[in-house]
Amino acid sequence: MNKDQVKGRVEEAKGKIKEVAGKLLDDDDMELEGKVQKHVGKVQSGFGDVKDEIKKAVDD
Repeated sequence: MNKDQVKGRVEEAKGKIKEVAGKLLDDDDMELEGKVQKHVGKVQSGFGDVKDEIKKAVDD
């Protein structure tokens, strides 16, 4: 697992927590911010996955 994968998954988790907290507190802005953060984390971890696959392909 590389740094982008780890950071991305952490951001996904933080975003999900913020999204749920926004729903519970009826705070639309917090909920939206959480959704955005979650999706940014998915993109970052996806980028890390691609980097990992490229590295594996080059090493083989």
